Amino acid sequence: MATVSAPARPKPRKPGKPRRNRGLPWRIASWIVKGVLIFIAFTLLQVCIYRIVPVPFTLTMLFDPNGMTKDWTPLSRIDPDMPRAVIAGEDAKFCVHSGFDMDAIEKAYKRNAKGGRIRGGSTISQQTAKNVFLWQGGGYVRKGLEAWYTVLIETIWGKYRIMEVYLNVAETGIGTYGVEAGAQRYFKHGAGKLSRTEAARLAAALPSPKKREVVAPGGFTRRHGNAIARNANAVKAQGLDDCLS
Repeated sequence: MATVSAPARPKPRKPGKPRRNRGLPWRIASWIVKGVLIFIAFTLLQVCIYRIVPVPFTLTMLFDPNGMTKDWTPLSRIDPDMPRAVIAGEDAKFCVHSGFDMDAIEKAYKRNAKGGRIRGGSTISQQTAKNVFLWQGGGYVRKGLEAWYTVLIETIWGKYRIMEVYLNVAETGIGTYGVEAGAQRYFKHGAGKLSRTEAARLAAALPSPKKREVVAPGGFTRRHGNAIARNANAVKAQGLDDCLS
């Protein structure tokens, strides 16, 4: 008579490693890392797009109660005296620094420590980063973001593109942005026909375009414009604009 064997007992499974409960600190750290990676990816995408595409508007333009008049113009169609004028007036080391002029920053710090009117040591690269990607005003957060974007545009855009964007987004008057719109407003012709004196007057007004007169300026603005016009000669003679060739 056949016997029925008892079914074999399954081998007991080895217990798996218990899942770690890393807790709230781990989740917070994970969120921070993800947030940083998303921020880096987003800012890189922004900068890469504007490496090729003209900047359509900025936050300053968007929230300007006076409206916005602008006309994007390639640097090749802007008179060379215009970039020379802004180099002479704002950033003589533009072609040789990596985005930050440490000597200018140190001098500005020492002046501001004495009190009185606050002055900055921002380069054209820093001003471009602020104008394109950020908002006006101070604060450590904005300055930190400005430094980050400055590094990115110096690395990805290069000097030629930085100057091109700067001359197209800088405020040149009430509701007026870019040197093409400024030239049309003040001199009734395009930025490609600017004389050295006209370019110097636009450059002299750039730090405070709502307050400084471009046409028939007086006082400080006139003296500053004349100095910029003279120094633009030195910019050309000494090759301080060679990075734009």
